[in-house]
Amino acid sequence: METTLNWLLVGAGDIARKRVAPALDSVAGSRLAAVCDLDKEAVRAVASLYGVEKVYTDYDHALADRTVDAVYIATPVYLHASMAVRAIEAGKHVLAEKPLGVSSGDIEQAVQAEAATSLACGCAYFRRFFPRYAMLADMIGNGELGKIVLVRMAYFSWFDPAANDPKYWRAVRGKSGGGPIADMGSHMFDVLIGLLGLPVTVSAMTATLDRDWDVEDSSAMSMRMGDGSLATASFHWNSKTWVHMFEVVGTGAKVLWQPCDTGQVVRTVGRDIAEIEMPNADNVHAPLVEDFVAAVRDGRKPAVTFAEAAKTNRLMDAVYRSSREKREVTV
Repeated sequence: METTLNWLLVGAGDIARKRVAPALDSVAGSRLAAVCDLDKEAVRAVASLYGVEKVYTDYDHALADRTVDAVYIATPVYLHASMAVRAIEAGKHVLAEKPLGVSSGDIEQAVQAEAATSLACGCAYFRRFFPRYAMLADMIGNGELGKIVLVRMAYFSWFDPAANDPKYWRAVRGKSGGGPIADMGSHMFDVLIGLLGLPVTVSAMTATLDRDWDVEDSSAMSMRMGDGSLATASFHWNSKTWVHMFEVVGTGAKVLWQPCDTGQVVRTVGRDIAEIEMPNADNVHAPLVEDFVAAVRDGRKPAVTFAEAAKTNRLMDAVYRSSREKREVTV
């Protein structure tokens, strides 16, 4: 590759405009070269913000641009996997928003395409680049927590878009894959998997308690990890009492992120409690893009490959299957 990785950004929604585009355009060795979206006004608005001259409303035409080295896919979930495959077929490196698809079956072709190419293929689970993630990974790796006995995850928010809201697709199962489990749960599942691996079994309940949707607005689940430890999770879109937390408890110590993404990390060893400042990058997508650019430059895989991202889809599939069948299932 040349010294600069030239990006095509596909999708001009909120996340693309607010975080992805500035990351692609500011990271060393990275340049936002083109933007593509079906919405002509949206694509021109993003392009104008970053001085991008090349705008497309047709994905195939955009992929034919020989000046583009890599594609960032920031479209609704049901398009991620198929668009990723087309990017690989066009000879482009590809970084896709999460989750990689609406189900394990949906992403199978993308995982196979990744296995057959030397191109870099990644999924945007950016929380793996948080300093608090690195700290917790080190504590687990060096045995500082002792034997892990419990992981707790929770996310509560209020999400109630009108049917004509551009974000409403998240409430349509065929486009999103699910409700808060697919939206924020996927991020938290990825953190769990990255730190401790896939759960072995899961018992889950999902419900739509306060919405008229075909996706859940509530969920609660218990999981058993490979080492025998337990994990619990609860994800909701129907409470204005916002909560976002992640905790790992061991026989000797525990670590709490609450809020999960910001604020102090609470590290407890025995009865000694320390509150540690661990701020993230100003733009949380920047470290993700930095890793991807370095992966292309160094000829290695990005931190979260398609195959790694597929583990989260596998867990979500098991959660929904457990809820449907009203029993504990193997992941």
